[in-house]
Amino acid sequence: MPQPDFSRFAAAAPFWLSLLLVPLPIIGAVYGGWTIALTPVVGWHLFTVIDAIKGMNEGNPDTQTPTADLFWYRSITLLWPFVQGGLIFGMLFYLTRQTHLTNQEVFWIIVDLGIVSGTVGIVYAHELMHQKPSAERWLGDILLAMVLYSHFRSEHLLVHHTYVGTPKDAVTARYNEGFWRYFLRVLRHCLPSAFAAEKRMLARRNLPWWAARNPFWRYAALQLVMLGTALVIGGRSGVLLFAGQAFVAVLLLEVTNYVEHYGLTRRHLGDGKYEHVKPHHSWNASHTGTNWLLINLQRHSDHHYKPDRRFPLLQTYPESEAPQLPFGYTVMGLAAFVPPLWRRWMNPKVRAWRRQYYPDITDWSAYKAGTTPMPR
Repeated sequence: MPQPDFSRFAAAAPFWLSLLLVPLPIIGAVYGGWTIALTPVVGWHLFTVIDAIKGMNEGNPDTQTPTADLFWYRSITLLWPFVQGGLIFGMLFYLTRQTHLTNQEVFWIIVDLGIVSGTVGIVYAHELMHQKPSAERWLGDILLAMVLYSHFRSEHLLVHHTYVGTPKDAVTARYNEGFWRYFLRVLRHCLPSAFAAEKRMLARRNLPWWAARNPFWRYAALQLVMLGTALVIGGRSGVLLFAGQAFVAVLLLEVTNYVEHYGLTRRHLGDGKYEHVKPHHSWNASHTGTNWLLINLQRHSDHHYKPDRRFPLLQTYPESEAPQLPFGYTVMGLAAFVPPLWRRWMNPKVRAWRRQYYPDITDWSAYKAGTTPMPR
């Protein structure tokens, strides 16, 4: 890795604000009571306040910036797996031995941990698993194993990026599909879809699904290590608490997936073929604070255009080229938990999007909620 140039740290520093979340579950565990609310208040609402103060960041960096100049941006994603691992397992040690917290307080502290591992950890895993260096991909796998969702890498890389905006992509939310129905559908479809995708990849090399090259063996091993560590640290209670934070993290991942493509579809060309993915097939947001927290995940159209482009180089698009959300992903995610509110906000926007990009299509019944043919 290149030597750090400390003069460049200032530009990357806002993306290090995610570290503010790390001490908050600890404070909640030590003091209990109202301090347990600090994690969601800072993790979601503080960055929304920053959005209101700083406004939109619609500037585009030079995509030819050398990787060496991105040292401080990359460093936070490389550091995070160690920080998160220390936080989760340190908290399991503490929570399974403390005597001053009620069961309800412990429950909400586990939610706090899931907010950290879901809002930050999975987003960083997403960045790492898209990169070419194997060390970064391994760190991404470790982060996903910490939330027992390792198959997300295969599903995301092999299924989502190929079939986004079509019925073959389970994580493209259908128009008028409420989040809770979507969430259950995704949990049902994504694991078998990811495994089938890896099986097809192996078959192209004339290898069976049980071949050592199947990453599901690595996924299983890493997840067993995480569960085993939780068991050693906290016994059965440790495993239960670990699984609890993982569930919250996965919930936050999938609500983000829900927001990113809700109601957006690619034109069907016939014979099961669809148009190429374009900027208008992702919801974007240029809100400054939330993009700091989510390392530019909201520049989602450009991510689908160049999946391995590092987060500080992602480009934004004007509203004439890509649909924009009224608020950042964190606010929109909270709205998605209340389907009537979500539909009131977003269904008119989807209908306007259809009129703008596909005025000739009058029958959208072929893309109904809940239909997810498995990719072949």
